[in-house]
Amino acid sequence: MEISHRTFVFLLSLCLLLQTSLSIENFHQAFPIVEPDPNHTKLRLSREGLEAISRITTPIAAVAVIGPYRSGKSFLLNQLLSLSCYEGFGVGHMRDTKTKGIWVWGTPLELEIDGVKTSIIYLDTEGFESVGKSNVYDDRIFALATVMSSVLIYNLPETIREADISRLSFAVELAEEFYGRFAQNITQHFSFGQDVAFEPSKLLWLIQRDFLQGKSVKEMVDEALRHVPNEDGNKNIDQVNRIRDSLAIMGDNSTAFSLPQPHLMRTKLCDLKDEDLDSTYVARRDQLKKLVASILRPKIVQGKALNGKEFISFLEQILDALNKGEIPSTGSLVEVFNKDIVERCVKQYHERMVKLRLPMSEEHLQGAHETAHDEALKAFDAQHFGRQHAKKSVDQLDEQMKEVFKNFVLANEYQSSKLCEALYTKCEDDMDHLQSLRLPSMAKFNAGFVYCNQSFEHQCVGPSKQNYEQRLTKMMGKARSLFIKEYNNRLFNWLVAFSLVMVIVGRFIIKFILLEMAAWILFIFLETYTRMFWTAESLYYNPVWHFIVGTWETVVYSPVLDLDRWAIPLVCIIALCVLYWRCYGKRKHGSSWLLPMYNNQKNGRNRERSE
Repeated sequence: MEISHRTFVFLLSLCLLLQTSLSIENFHQAFPIVEPDPNHTKLRLSREGLEAISRITTPIAAVAVIGPYRSGKSFLLNQLLSLSCYEGFGVGHMRDTKTKGIWVWGTPLELEIDGVKTSIIYLDTEGFESVGKSNVYDDRIFALATVMSSVLIYNLPETIREADISRLSFAVELAEEFYGRFAQNITQHFSFGQDVAFEPSKLLWLIQRDFLQGKSVKEMVDEALRHVPNEDGNKNIDQVNRIRDSLAIMGDNSTAFSLPQPHLMRTKLCDLKDEDLDSTYVARRDQLKKLVASILRPKIVQGKALNGKEFISFLEQILDALNKGEIPSTGSLVEVFNKDIVERCVKQYHERMVKLRLPMSEEHLQGAHETAHDEALKAFDAQHFGRQHAKKSVDQLDEQMKEVFKNFVLANEYQSSKLCEALYTKCEDDMDHLQSLRLPSMAKFNAGFVYCNQSFEHQCVGPSKQNYEQRLTKMMGKARSLFIKEYNNRLFNWLVAFSLVMVIVGRFIIKFILLEMAAWILFIFLETYTRMFWTAESLYYNPVWHFIVGTWETVVYSPVLDLDRWAIPLVCIIALCVLYWRCYGKRKHGSSWLLPMYNNQKNGRNRERSE
């Protein structure tokens, strides 16, 4: 079972390989490049034609012939290729009428254009107005041939009809959208810039008629493009008149040429040689070849001449755009060519915005967005394609920039919340620390309170600032109320304890009577005042208390010295000094003080009595 499976895979691969090798064996023939879908309304690519084109490595210039059904397009192409009907494109009954779409001659002609070796490919298109097709299908064939070709030969029998002009509406829209920018770019240094989508095809009016007497082809074209009176305001006539005006404006992008009938026996044309054809026809045909060669230019897309593979990629883009809607439109093509420009402008906008240092205020972010947005729109205006149909691309650019801006708004909100939360937490920690000071100080609390407010005001930015400001105000209001409530009680207790400590120090350690007396006075004042007025709170309104508080604040906290921070080291230093003085100072220097001290009782007992 395993062997049979491997054998099957091997045979299948071999068949595919043989099929591929056989399919590219002979390119000296015509291949379908675009075919209709089963519903005969939209188009799809054909593998054979793509293989024929993909081999081309030099720049490509395409010559496409369009026109009504059975108007001699295929015979004309064979004449341009110097091929017989049996070698080249099938003519009339020699080709199955069921073959549809666009065909390409598999072997390109080589021609040097402006010093560049160029491959010329010839495209045969399905005729208009044949049975069993919709007008939309004809429009797609015409549109695709218009965009693909470098030279578009509009093959018309005998004369120019109103319907023939109407069919040029797509070519006119393309010219209106793209030709102005192309012509401007040609004027500057005669070079193709990166912002050129593609050169619109040169339109060649080719009128084949039985005689060349009478009006010239140019006169016929001018007359056909002349305004038709429309007193009744008929919309169809207005539309055709608009096309006439646009074709007239195209000017040097179109030309006209007449060609007589090659022979009276048209059904025998494939069996006739050049010497059997009308001599005037042969001469005019050779002139037509030279004319086509003189106006041919390589297909330029986005500033680059396309080779075979690039031409196929371009064709795929165009075909997708033309198949998008129910009716092919230049708007869809404009979107294709503007797509890369939109992406570049969005990237430019993003690069400008990403340089911002978030968080920032909403006003500054909005201002930066508007500046970057305007710069991107200016860049798009300088590069975009399309005059009337570029609005959709502008809307796409605007929508994409809005989406990018939304991300920056969210990032700004997140960074603002993160920063303000950190500052709020720091202020909350600072307030908690000030609540637990060893030596309570209103001055230090106020300094911390002001510093916290100022740092938050300057550092917290962005959309979260207002919310966190409200939270901070509430938190600091509560902290301040709590500190003030506890401040007087803690200071009263501190002063009572301090007075008792000073009594002990003045009595037993340094034996300084004035210090002991001052400590006793402070202790008595604190205790008796609260007894006399029943509550400690009444003490806080006494001027003496205010003096004590002022003195305390001056001693405990100043910009130079924060006693709460240095209290323990200072107490240790003072204790060491006192200890040193008690142990060694009295032996060396005695106990001579300028201020009254307690008498030494031991020395008094040893003193001799006087008689």
